[in-house]
Amino acid sequence: MLTHAFMQRAFIVGIMLSIIIPMIGVVMVNRKTSMIGDALSHTALAGVGFGLILGLNPLYGSLVICILAAFAIEFIRKKFPQYGDMATAIIMSTGLGLAAILSDFAPGGSSFESYLFGSISTVSQADVYMISLVFISVMILSLFFYQGLLFISIDPFMSKLAGVKVVLINSIFTFLAAITVATSAKIVGALMVSSLIVLPVTSSLIVSRSYKMTYIFSVIFGIIFVSCGISISYYFGLKPGGAIVLIAVVGLIIISILKYLISKIIRIRTRR
Repeated sequence: MLTHAFMQRAFIVGIMLSIIIPMIGVVMVNRKTSMIGDALSHTALAGVGFGLILGLNPLYGSLVICILAAFAIEFIRKKFPQYGDMATAIIMSTGLGLAAILSDFAPGGSSFESYLFGSISTVSQADVYMISLVFISVMILSLFFYQGLLFISIDPFMSKLAGVKVVLINSIFTFLAAITVATSAKIVGALMVSSLIVLPVTSSLIVSRSYKMTYIFSVIFGIIFVSCGISISYYFGLKPGGAIVLIAVVGLIIISILKYLISKIIRIRTRR
């Protein structure tokens, strides 16, 4: 499988994404804003359409549109704090509307479709360089601002009392979330990114007892799910996004069953 150059590129990109997506997902899930990832992933399609129409790399178009959409969501959320979900719905609807219209004008329908569910054969060397840059940026900023992201993900109000620069940290996280989602559409698929944001984190929450362990296990599960998904998609000719998500769902079910069985065994032994 890895003797093919396109599979080597797909695996390199897949592993990088499997690390940074859960890192962003942990904060999103704890902030109860995981639907923002769904809105951004759908909005990324509009960027893909713009890129194809203008003859640019669609990855650049999705990056620009996702960054604008992410900060637009934050702006609306601040203006209408009592209607937090409204901002997500507005931006997602706008992005989907634009994507639907642009898809009629974008040359190469198959190229646009590959961004819906992901594609392992369309990852170019330029994509590898771009996603590597995003990977390094997300890793460095996430680890450098780890403490601040921890505070805002648990309690933004207490964060201010603790001296955390909430506005700065929020802006950094918004930017990181946008570029992570935008670059994930190539492999995972725009319609599947939000699932990969949530599922590894959900699996890790079952077995973890602290934020740090949730962080670590989310990345481990992300790597396992993406690696298995890409391998299965190659051997069975499936869409990588769908394969990755289904593997993640199966993994979540297995982890839940094992957790239940282990806890039951422990309870039986303690009674003795």
